[in-house]
Amino acid sequence: MAKLPLTIATWDYDRVRPLMDGQVQVEGCEVNYLPLAPEECFHRAYFEREFEVAEIGFSPYLIALSRGTSPYLAIPVFLSRMFRHSAIYVRTDRGIRAPADLKGKSVGVPEYQMSAVLWVRGMLADDHGVRPADLRWRQGGLEQPGRKDKFPLNLPPGFPLEPIGPGETLSQLLREGHLDAVMSARAPSCYGDGSAPVARLFEDFESAEREYFKRSGIFPIMHAVGIRNDVHERHPWLAASLYKAFAAAKRIAQGDLFEVTALKIGLPWIASAAQSTRALMGEDFWPYGVESNRKTLEAMTRYSFEQGLAVRRPEIAELFAPGTLEQTRV
Repeated sequence: MAKLPLTIATWDYDRVRPLMDGQVQVEGCEVNYLPLAPEECFHRAYFEREFEVAEIGFSPYLIALSRGTSPYLAIPVFLSRMFRHSAIYVRTDRGIRAPADLKGKSVGVPEYQMSAVLWVRGMLADDHGVRPADLRWRQGGLEQPGRKDKFPLNLPPGFPLEPIGPGETLSQLLREGHLDAVMSARAPSCYGDGSAPVARLFEDFESAEREYFKRSGIFPIMHAVGIRNDVHERHPWLAASLYKAFAAAKRIAQGDLFEVTALKIGLPWIASAAQSTRALMGEDFWPYGVESNRKTLEAMTRYSFEQGLAVRRPEIAELFAPGTLEQTRV
């Protein structure tokens, strides 16, 4: 019986390389794996629908799902996760020393709906009482002009969000002092180059993020894996096969972090860093599946609705392909 031809597009993560190099197979499939940077992958997946399976930004996915317009159905494989205290860059000449000092300030974002900034806003609101409407938001490309949201927003009338000029970038405006801060997954080019008084709000972000996890139990989700809807409808078995394959690849990658006979990762203390992470976050510190991520998923769906992104708050069960809801342990 012929195998299903399948193109998978994601970034080149350690946790997918066993799939890329053939160590792990997707049951019933002949895989063509394309390593693409997230921005390119998202654009081609959402707008061109080029891939049967693709890495998808989870915040835009929640927005599209709430509107009934998502071209993909997710499986609970979370390829990108990151604490985002490090994503707040501020002018040090504006009196911003603590999160509360952001109130009333002009803050740039590449996309208001992007996952990284959703988590920053949620953390600021829950932990520091800084609500999204307390800031003056400006949106545009970080280093290149013209970046826009992928989906319409659901913000209340008069919400303080405006685009920057057509030829402007956030990094340029922060450098020149026209913005007080920028929230971005990528560091703006004016950070650390000496051209402007710009620093992270949380320079010791690791300590802040460890404390946040101890208190909340939340490990923020940035990206998941999606199956294009028409493919899932024709091949409902595919979701479980993909979940098992991605989980197997992740186990191989996590094992490599603890290899000390000959280091597989080019950092001298990688094993001790992995051990301290496991001591804080548990044996499976990068979990896939629904139940082990329920607290994080509940927070993210709440944030999406509260922040005017999703038009309703989706139920956790509707976020993922049915064949993966129970397969949380493989």
